[in-house]
Amino acid sequence: MLITTATFDRVVRAGFGMKSSMIGAISKTPTYIDPEPGGAFTLFGGYVTGRNLEMVRETRLVQAWRAGSWEPGWFSIAKFVLVRHGSGTKVVFDHTGFPNEAAPHLASGWYEHYWHPLQKVLTT
Repeated sequence: MLITTATFDRVVRAGFGMKSSMIGAISKTPTYIDPEPGGAFTLFGGYVTGRNLEMVRETRLVQAWRAGSWEPGWFSIAKFVLVRHGSGTKVVFDHTGFPNEAAPHLASGWYEHYWHPLQKVLTT
């Protein structure tokens, strides 16, 4: 779900729901994910951009990740590790290297725009 353009676009749209201020932005700059190591991605109407640094099928995704409000050239590292958990899969997530002042916004944003919409898309 994290590396397929069409599928992750469903997550983006589920996260924004009917927030009209964002619908226009995500329509002008649609979700794009190059699913190869080194491939670029553009998410959330172009607000989040980056590159896939490491991709191990069904195990790990590591991305250089940045928000549009950060200083030019500032990238953080977002790491998603998939771990078997009973009959399902658990995502172990680590995000480092972001500007300190971005921490509160990121903490709530990951839930609002990633985790809750992912859950919504996966259960429908």
